[in-house]
Amino acid sequence: MTGNRVIVFGGTGTVGAYTCLCLKEKGYDVIACGSRKTDNGFFSGYGIKYLQADITDRDSFHTLPQDNICAVVNLSSMMPARMRGYNPQSYVDVNITGSLNILQYCAGVKPEVVITTKSISDVSQLCGNVSPIESDAISGFPLDNDHSVYCITKNAAADMLVHYAARYGFKYYILRFPNIYLYHPNPFYFVDGEERWQGYRLMIHKAIRGERIAIWGNPERVRDIVYVKDCAQIIRLCVGGQGESGTYNVGTGNGVSLRNQVLGIQEVFGKGHYGPDIEVDLSKPDAPEYIFDISKTVRNLGYSPKYDYIAYLEDFKDELRSQRFTKLWGEDRTGDNILL
Repeated sequence: MTGNRVIVFGGTGTVGAYTCLCLKEKGYDVIACGSRKTDNGFFSGYGIKYLQADITDRDSFHTLPQDNICAVVNLSSMMPARMRGYNPQSYVDVNITGSLNILQYCAGVKPEVVITTKSISDVSQLCGNVSPIESDAISGFPLDNDHSVYCITKNAAADMLVHYAARYGFKYYILRFPNIYLYHPNPFYFVDGEERWQGYRLMIHKAIRGERIAIWGNPERVRDIVYVKDCAQIIRLCVGGQGESGTYNVGTGNGVSLRNQVLGIQEVFGKGHYGPDIEVDLSKPDAPEYIFDISKTVRNLGYSPKYDYIAYLEDFKDELRSQRFTKLWGEDRTGDNILL
């Protein structure tokens, strides 16, 4: 690969920030791009340059480097989990127009690799059992909910990437994300436009305070729990052009039951307050259930997950204690770091 400069759009976001740090640790010259005017000096502390770029505005791209780019990573996305209320135009503006602007930029700077993302929502009709979902699974999702336009726009962005890769000759990777687990000072997200606790963050919050954790629905339902640093590892492997172009699952290939999720949280955060005696409320709806087939990701990219469930929780705990992202993401909204 010629050169080692990588531009990460969405660099101030959750996966974006960890990706920038991962790439820098591996020796890449990283440029983090975000829509905010300043990163408050966060990235400079790691030897990473920060540049403002509004991807919905084509003129923003004139301020970015125009040569010697080996890879472009597009982690910018408008998601339901970050949308107060419902504004489908935002999905079009960011996920389609913004992605098109990035691809037009790529057509000019001619990187060797371009990466974009989809989410598990793209294959939500395959969820609900433990049959592993393949990387090349055909898209299928409900057409009548708040995720529908989101999925449509992300699929359009992925299709545009395939087209531009064919026309301009760069390698491409489309990464399908499940829920990515990580520490962030804001433990809330939006469901149908209304703010709620993220389920796993509320369980950690309760465990730190010695409060009983109740499981809603079937406690044996499983989920593929992916830590952000393994997600960043996969992106780094793609930046290195390890495997052929295509769609790849980001996952572990294993399911962790809801019961074991709670037991693990109690073990790492609970200070011995509670053991296996967990309250189960079967009157509540079951949690989503899915496992990603990562055989293609392992075979073609050389991926090997580094974090099992407990290792992820331990590292999350270290991040919560250190508060190293305060300049970028703000103060912790829970006060949990003070109680550890």
